[in-house]
Amino acid sequence: MASVVVTGTSRGIGLELVKTLAAQGHRVLALSRNPGPCRDLGLEAVHAMPFDLDSDTAFNEAARWVETSWGKADVLIHNAGSLVLKPFVETTPEDFLQVYQVNVFGVARLTQALLPLLHPKGHVVAISSMGGIQGSAKFPGLAAYSSSKGAVITLMELLAEEFKETGPSFNTLALGAVQTEMLEAAFPGYQAPVTAAEMAEYIARFALTGHRYYNGKVLQVSNSTP
Repeated sequence: MASVVVTGTSRGIGLELVKTLAAQGHRVLALSRNPGPCRDLGLEAVHAMPFDLDSDTAFNEAARWVETSWGKADVLIHNAGSLVLKPFVETTPEDFLQVYQVNVFGVARLTQALLPLLHPKGHVVAISSMGGIQGSAKFPGLAAYSSSKGAVITLMELLAEEFKETGPSFNTLALGAVQTEMLEAAFPGYQAPVTAAEMAEYIARFALTGHRYYNGKVLQVSNSTP
């Protein structure tokens, strides 16, 4: 049984991750602005905590809960994401800050808060996007989102190097199109070939076992262009 922290668990891939991990017998701390959907699952192994990546106190509160309830955590999955769809000339500094606050700064701050509590053989996984891969297809209106997803890939590579002697391991999954509300916001009407539940199963398996084979890597998880 692993102890797993997951962010962005109120819908989509995050909510499916909670269901998948709990069904496999793992303990889950589900962090989201809206803890209701996870609480409604009524799963004994799941603790849903209100969590706002814009809050200065949220990170230490999550760390205190892990220390008090589990002592250590095995896996941290950075799944929370923010997206702004606007032409670049209309994208404000506030838009950029909002997206980076969740997709980059929040990842860094939560990792810092939980590092002392992560098992040396543990695994930190960031969920990025194919839009953040250099040389991949790019789409108008996603300057803030896709650039932030590129930033988090590099952040994970740097952390893997910095902690390669002590652990934990750090890797990134760059996802292609998955049928979620966020995909609908970015590509209205597009039907993805992969469901949120299917992708959650893959992410859970990678988060629990991928660090045996990878560290500081970005894996492209996509069979389509968006």
